[in-house]
Amino acid sequence: MMIATAAFVAAYMLSFWIASLIKRNASIVDIGWGPGFAGIALIAAALGDGWAGRRFLLLALTALWGLRLGAYLFWRNHGQPEDYRYVAMRRHHGERFPWVSLYTVFALQGAIMWVVSLPVQVAAAAPTPAHWTLLDGLGVLLWCIGLFFEAVGDVQLARFKADPANRGRVMDRGLWRYTRHPNYFGDFCVWWGLYLVALSAPGTWWTAVGPALMAFMLMRVSGVPMLERSIAKRRPDYEEYARRTSSFFPLPPG
Repeated sequence: MMIATAAFVAAYMLSFWIASLIKRNASIVDIGWGPGFAGIALIAAALGDGWAGRRFLLLALTALWGLRLGAYLFWRNHGQPEDYRYVAMRRHHGERFPWVSLYTVFALQGAIMWVVSLPVQVAAAAPTPAHWTLLDGLGVLLWCIGLFFEAVGDVQLARFKADPANRGRVMDRGLWRYTRHPNYFGDFCVWWGLYLVALSAPGTWWTAVGPALMAFMLMRVSGVPMLERSIAKRRPDYEEYARRTSSFFPLPPG
């Protein structure tokens, strides 16, 4: 089953790479990120021989998160120019960019996707316990908290940006009053929630590498650090906002 999910990820990301060449826009990889997890979860649920209740719970939770994220990014990015990150890469690598992007953007994100989804894959193959546990409940609760922060944070930011009066201003309302990145915190909770559900099955503890990798990427690599470097250059008030607002975990402003 895990070979099947790996083959799916390879074909899926290759198709997005080809589409990026046709459109001359590598940003398409961001739209494919969430739905790719839904595809992995579907294959795991279909081919896994674990307890059906947990298999299809993990499928439902992963698909709802991934398809919502993909739909939101499609709506946000549709008709927009290529993301500045890929523009900079394209300028730096010149004619080599298509091949460079295959490995450093599409293949890399595919590998990360497969590793992050390990709790969903491994739990789908675990036949016991064939009943709900406390960890299932705690996992669903944490997943709900994560989806709330991510979805509500996205809606609040979209409404803020849609108001011309807010042009050039820093979003510091709603959930953004308590964390500078409610959407990233939401992702963090979603994947640790899925891990708790998977942890209900024996022998799945090691799949913590999945949500741990997601947390590392969000907090130390391509999430908070990269975005904040860009925002600080475009929003003069961001430094003051950063001084009073938690960078990741929600806390009272101070």
